[in-house]
Amino acid sequence: MLYVGIDAAKDKHDCHIFDSEGEVLCDNSTFANSKEGFQKLLELIKKFGKARGKTKVGLESTGHYSHNLLAFLEANDFEVVVFNPLSVNQSRKAGSLRKTKTDKNDARYIASLLVPDSSKPYQQQSYHIQELKSLTRARYRLVKEIQPVKNRYRRLIHILFPEIQRFFCKIDLPAVLGLLKELPSALDIASCNILTLTRILSQNSRGRFKRDKAEKLKSLAQNSIATYNRGDALELKLIVQRIEFMNAQKSELENEIKSIMLKLNSPITSIPGIGDILGAVILSEIGDRSFDTPAKLLAFAGCEPSSYQSGNYTATRTPMVKHGSKFLRNALFLATKAARLHSPSFTAYLARKKSQGKHEYVAISHGMKKMIRVIFSVLKSNTPYIEPI
Repeated sequence: MLYVGIDAAKDKHDCHIFDSEGEVLCDNSTFANSKEGFQKLLELIKKFGKARGKTKVGLESTGHYSHNLLAFLEANDFEVVVFNPLSVNQSRKAGSLRKTKTDKNDARYIASLLVPDSSKPYQQQSYHIQELKSLTRARYRLVKEIQPVKNRYRRLIHILFPEIQRFFCKIDLPAVLGLLKELPSALDIASCNILTLTRILSQNSRGRFKRDKAEKLKSLAQNSIATYNRGDALELKLIVQRIEFMNAQKSELENEIKSIMLKLNSPITSIPGIGDILGAVILSEIGDRSFDTPAKLLAFAGCEPSSYQSGNYTATRTPMVKHGSKFLRNALFLATKAARLHSPSFTAYLARKKSQGKHEYVAISHGMKKMIRVIFSVLKSNTPYIEPI
C-alpha cells in the first residue's frame, strides 16, 4: 500500500509519500495548482506505486482550494480520503510539543492519518446534490449581503420620511420600493401631482393602492417632520435599486432550487417547518452520506452538546460543539422555529422543555435534536412525515 498525504493551498500543493512498511519514499514534493502540476503528481505516484500495489491519497477539506485537485484524483481512480482540518490540527499537536505549522509537516500528518483502517474513502456526491449545495450557499451569502443594505435603507427613510414606516405594513414591499425609487423623500411626495402619485402607487402595487391611498400619503408627507438632503435622497434611490436587483437575484436562485427539489421529490418537505429552500439546504449539506443513527447525524451537524468530566466533577452546563456545517445548523434552527408554529407535536415538545425551566435557545436546541431524529427517519424510510396523534 502507498500512502500519499497532500496539503492543498491556493497556488501550490505539498505531498508526502510512504509505503505500508513505513519507508519514506518522498519526504516533500511541491507541485503547482495547474494541469502540469497535477500531471507531475500523477507521475510521482506511478513511479513509487508500481511495486507497492494500491494507493491511498489523503487531503484536508479546504473548500475551493482542493476542489479541482480532488476531482482530478477521483477521475484517475485513486482512493481518496478527505479529512476534517480539525483532526489534522489535533494530530499535529499530538505529534510534537513544538509549534511547527508548515505545509511540509501538514502533508506528513495527513499521510499518517491514512494508516488506520477506520478512515473512509471520499464518496463523490450526485450531480443534483452538488448543484443544490452551490445554489443554497450562494443564496445564504446573498441574504447576508442584503441585510446591511436594508439597514442603510431604513436609516435613510428615518431621515427623509419617518412617518412612512407606519403608513405601510412593511417598508420593503415592492410598492414602497417602487415609490421611493421615484420619490425618495417626504418633500418629493408632498410636491408631487396627485394623479402622478396615484399612478406610481397603482403601478408598483399592481392596482392594489388607489387614489384614496395616494391622498392620505400626500397629506402625511406634507405634515412630515423629515429633513431634506439631496445627497441622502440620491443615496436612497441607489439603495432601492440595489435592493430590487438583489431581490431579483434571490428569486432566480430560489426558482433554480425549487426546480431541482421538484426533480428529487424528497419526502423531507413533508416535515412541518421544512419547505423547498430549507429542505434543499439540509439535503445538500448531508449529501449522499449514510448515517447509521440519528446521533451520528446530530454530531455531523455539530448540534450535540460538549461534555467535560474530570475526577468527581461533571459539567452540567456545556455549550453546543458547533464543529459541523454552519449552513446545516442554521437550516435546522429555522426549521425548528417554523415547526413550532405548524406542528402540534413540536409545539408541545418545546413547551415541555420551557416548562422544565430551560432557556429559549436551550429549548430550541432540544427541538433541533428532535428535528434531526424526524429527518433521519423520513430520509431512511423514504416516506412522508405523519404527524403523531
